[in-house]
Amino acid sequence: MAHEIISLIAQYGLFLVFFNVLLEQAGVPLPAVPTLVVAGALAASGHLAVVNLLLAALAACLISDLMWYWAGRHYGAGVMRTLCRISLSPDSCVRTSELRFQRWRGQVLLIAKFVPGLSTVAPPLVGAMGLRLPAFVLFDGLGSLLWLGAAVGLGYVFAEQIDVLLAALASAGTFAFELLLGLLALYILGKWWQRRRLLMTLRMSRITVEELSEAVASGQAPVVVDVRSDASRQLDTRVIPSALLLDSGSIDRTVNDIPFEQELVLYCNCPNEVSAAKVAKILMDQGYRHVRPLLGGLDAWDAAGYEIRRLPSASAGAVDGTLRAAI
Repeated sequence: MAHEIISLIAQYGLFLVFFNVLLEQAGVPLPAVPTLVVAGALAASGHLAVVNLLLAALAACLISDLMWYWAGRHYGAGVMRTLCRISLSPDSCVRTSELRFQRWRGQVLLIAKFVPGLSTVAPPLVGAMGLRLPAFVLFDGLGSLLWLGAAVGLGYVFAEQIDVLLAALASAGTFAFELLLGLLALYILGKWWQRRRLLMTLRMSRITVEELSEAVASGQAPVVVDVRSDASRQLDTRVIPSALLLDSGSIDRTVNDIPFEQELVLYCNCPNEVSAAKVAKILMDQGYRHVRPLLGGLDAWDAAGYEIRRLPSASAGAVDGTLRAAI
């Protein structure tokens, strides 16, 4: 079986590389680096043309990334929430991208392919943030070439060692192929378990939107805190009226004047209220006794028809202006 797969790579290398890269960049957990490394080794032995190999892989990257960019451009925060729901790392899938985006702006695309979890999220994020199409194609194309060149170059330089490894896999037959599939399955299972363990760790009492609304109407409203990052609030400008906005510098700065006995309600717009629950854990460790995430977060509050206000449009457009200045 392994020998047949190696023969297929040699015979249909460009097509296999194209579809493998296309699927991985679309978000399918099917690593393309091993295929690129093997293709690089085959290029060193003359079975594939390096230029054609890089062009095929680059086309796959741009097609997939442009689709995500378009989705982010037109559907904004909704696309980011969908990615978080299907992500194997819901606590960091978008937040990590936002932090790097705030630091690198459009240039985040130059490193996105090298950072696990960032490759799929970065194109829709910069699209939602307003990065212009020419700048996106430039940064994404350069970043893709750097990533592809590194993987193909690794295979090209170590072609002899890879040939030995491929020969060993071929001689091992079906067992080697089954072993590789088993390792891939273990990787996916491990990421799923990390997700499940995180959600179990963050189990705590929630407050419903109806309970919060009743508390507001009775005049005994708790302090409501929006724990989203600045970038999230620029993507989605909705906020619950009178909510404190989590300071980007630290949690302490946001709740500095709030006594420990005060009831706090934290909200975000991420799956399972992950961000709100994580901040709630931190505040409880600091001594706050009555802290609860809002069940369903901002989306549930808005869907129930309760009052929503919008942040100033200048804040929402600040990122686009910074991006334009950066390019």
